[in-house]
Amino acid sequence: MSEDLKSPKFSDFAFHDNLHKDIDSAGFVTPLPVQTQCIPLVLEGKDVIGLAQTGTGKTAAFALPIIHRLAGSLDMKALVLAPTRELAQQIAGVFHELGKSSNVRCAVVVGGIPIEKDYQALRRWPNVLVATPGRLIDHIQSHSVVTKDIETLVIDEADRMHDMGFMPQINRIIAALPKERQTLLFSATMPEDVERIARRHMRTPVRIMIGRRSAPAERAQQDLLHVAEDRKRPVLMELLNETDGRVLVFVRTKRGVDRLARALSGRHDVARLHGDRTQPHRDRAMKGFREGRYRILVATDIAARGIDVADIEHVINYDFPRSPEDYVHRIGRTARVEASGRATSFVTQADRGYVAQLERHVGKKISLKGLSREPKSTPRGESPAPKRRSRRRGRRPRRSNRTTSPSASLS
Repeated sequence: MSEDLKSPKFSDFAFHDNLHKDIDSAGFVTPLPVQTQCIPLVLEGKDVIGLAQTGTGKTAAFALPIIHRLAGSLDMKALVLAPTRELAQQIAGVFHELGKSSNVRCAVVVGGIPIEKDYQALRRWPNVLVATPGRLIDHIQSHSVVTKDIETLVIDEADRMHDMGFMPQINRIIAALPKERQTLLFSATMPEDVERIARRHMRTPVRIMIGRRSAPAERAQQDLLHVAEDRKRPVLMELLNETDGRVLVFVRTKRGVDRLARALSGRHDVARLHGDRTQPHRDRAMKGFREGRYRILVATDIAARGIDVADIEHVINYDFPRSPEDYVHRIGRTARVEASGRATSFVTQADRGYVAQLERHVGKKISLKGLSREPKSTPRGESPAPKRRSRRRGRRPRRSNRTTSPSASLS
């Protein structure tokens, strides 16, 4: 038997004809591993815990069975919880694309936008509601969302929900749902609070694990680069000049994002994304980045999960993440699905402890490299740093790692 005959196809799933039509229109042929394993279980009505890295196709793994089940329904029977506005909108986009011919209607209610827009969306009688927890609590309390008919609950990026402090809201929402329902939980890692939700609120869930649960993206070339704090910006400029592709740059603080975006905008098309930006500004930044009007997106960790932008060539951790989980999800923005990509992390002397945490997390030692040369480029408005300091102005430690190029593989 040929390899093609052995490989599963979307046409093998017992979806109705209208759903197969939209799957074909979307260009989907071969399901990804998480889809191959989850879809039959969801169709059977089982509770599922899907443990997989970002970018592995989890959204379609739950959206397709829900669309199949709700085709022709008039009631709102599916609820999807997401940690961020951007992820909620991305999920809704998948439902819109794959549910057109099935007449499955999806509404989004998220914080940060006028609540009147929520009311407009809810008046369209959606079958699927995608929501962030805080805004949904507001609607439940005001009785503008009724949850008594919910048959399927999806908690997406559950570990991010935990990181952002949403567990109390998640528990309140679950308490408002029918006890007889299907629950699907998707996560890259399983913190204790998320595990507790699985034990209390799921019925003998089937666990699906795709790849190493907390491992970084396997296909990404990962480089850890030792850089002095005052040399990070010139090194970044050098890296940006090495590629014409999309680049996502992570910065720790909102103010740092603003400063760096301003510094880069003189030479590059740059957008910025953080929690203090208004929703229209965030939408324009993401749309421009997706469509290529902005080649570079500078962001806080709000973009680390759930942002599905095709062909991000390079993820750069300008500020090293404070937790191994944040590292995993940041670099998961590149090398998504079957693509390859590159991730570079700047490591200052103060970041060495976080590298050690990451090594314990992935279970292996990581090589940390120095610069093979001084960066050629200098940010606009800045003078090149002197190669040598006057002895009168202080001492500068000698570099012991000038001869190696930055490269540290985790795969």
